[in-house]
Amino acid sequence: MIDHFSMPVADYARSKAFYADAFKPLGWTMHMEVTPDQSGDGVWACGFGATEPVFWIFGGRVGDTSHVAVRVGSRMDVDAFHAAALKAGAQDNGAPGPRPHYGANYYAAFVHDFDGHNVEAVCYANP
Repeated sequence: MIDHFSMPVADYARSKAFYADAFKPLGWTMHMEVTPDQSGDGVWACGFGATEPVFWIFGGRVGDTSHVAVRVGSRMDVDAFHAAALKAGAQDNGAPGPRPHYGANYYAAFVHDFDGHNVEAVCYANP
C-alpha cells in the first residue's frame, strides 16, 4: 500500500486511459480529476485507487522516470495487473513471478508505461 504518489506524463489523456485499463483488474478506478483551473499550476491531474486517490498522474514535463509499487492481495492480482497493463500498451519489465532476493514471499510483476515509469504490482501473501 502507498499513501499516494504522483508523476508527470507526456500525454495526459493517453496515460489516463492506460491507467484506467491497467488498474481495472485490481478494482482501482479514477476517484478524482483536477482541472487546470483547480490544480494551481495549469495542468490536468487525476488520482486512481481502490477507495481513494493514491496514484496520481499530471500533465507536465517528463524528466526522470519514477518507480512505484502497489501492494495487492493475491498473486492472481499481480498476474491480472501485468496482463491488463500489457494489453493497454505497457512494455514488459519483468513478468509475474517470485523475487526471492526481495523476500521469501515477494511475488511481483513490472511494466514500463508510455513515459518509461516503472510500475510494479507486488503481493507478500504465502502461495
